Amino acid sequence: MKILITGNLGYVGSTLSKYLRHAHPDAVLHGFDNAYFAHGLTGTTVVPERSLDQQFYGDVRTLSHDFLHGYDAVVQLAAISNDPMGDRFVGPTMAINQDAAVAIAKAAAAAGVKNYVFASSCSVYGVALGGARKETDTLNPVTAYAKSKIGTERELAAIDSEMTISSLRFATACGMSDRLRLDLVLNDFAACALSKGEITVLSDGSPWRPLIDVADMARAIDWAVHRPASNGGRYLAVNVGSDDRNYQVRDLANAVAQAVPGTKVAINLDAPADSRSYQVNFGLYRSLAPAHQPQVDLQQSIQNLIDGLRRMNFSDAEFRSSQLIRLHVLQGHVDAKRINQAFEWQTTSA
Repeated sequence: MKILITGNLGYVGSTLSKYLRHAHPDAVLHGFDNAYFAHGLTGTTVVPERSLDQQFYGDVRTLSHDFLHGYDAVVQLAAISNDPMGDRFVGPTMAINQDAAVAIAKAAAAAGVKNYVFASSCSVYGVALGGARKETDTLNPVTAYAKSKIGTERELAAIDSEMTISSLRFATACGMSDRLRLDLVLNDFAACALSKGEITVLSDGSPWRPLIDVADMARAIDWAVHRPASNGGRYLAVNVGSDDRNYQVRDLANAVAQAVPGTKVAINLDAPADSRSYQVNFGLYRSLAPAHQPQVDLQQSIQNLIDGLRRMNFSDAEFRSSQLIRLHVLQGHVDAKRINQAFEWQTTSA
């Protein structure tokens, strides 16, 4: 089997490439990435791309359609991948997250690719009161990032081809990676605990978040790469996570504090209401993918983060302004004129 992973040099892709190599040692694995975050290795001295057969560099917005010939599956991870980045850089967010994803999917279908996997998000539910959201429930995307995800889903569903398309609506990512992000709620809390002994919760702690460890995201992508149309339909949008990992933010903070003895928890009870609060029902994924269910529980995700941060000798109490926050990496590239406002790499003289 020959698999292309776009956006493989990020938080999820760095874990996915190693997972797929271990699960399918005879597969041909290729990566394609613009390398915005390639330099951000964390806690490892070996690049995860070592698991690939070949790494390509380029912009998904200009990926040649001919490039896709010969692949059995395409995994679309390339994205401007959180709310603060999407809100500050709306134009490139829509161009990369939606326009490029749809164009690649259409080209993949024309090239005879059998499976296309799109990394979507449960954030498409936005503010969702009244119980756990199912795939058939009303969507309420409140950020540019979430809007780009549901916009892509709708265009993918309209593609008329024999290609099996899976839109995986992932729960909020967490856990250790060879390219760690600290702009994710659980990862942020672990970094707070280790760097200053106090977890500062920016909301009032009440919003709901479903969580999924990055290793379990890789497990789900592996399922989708091989999913036959008979299992869920030619086009499938499915919530990916587990029902027992729907948490309120304050419970996550307390769980991390318990894992790092002596840690205090400070909750901003005067914070305005968070527009992102949703519980999610994962029953469909459980029925379709019984052999690929999440295996990493909350305590293990926290412990893996603690072990990984300690391996990095992490102690930066100002990490929310650091290069471990994706928004700051992109803004740094823009400020240094390495990329322009459209997130295109700029040539520089020697």
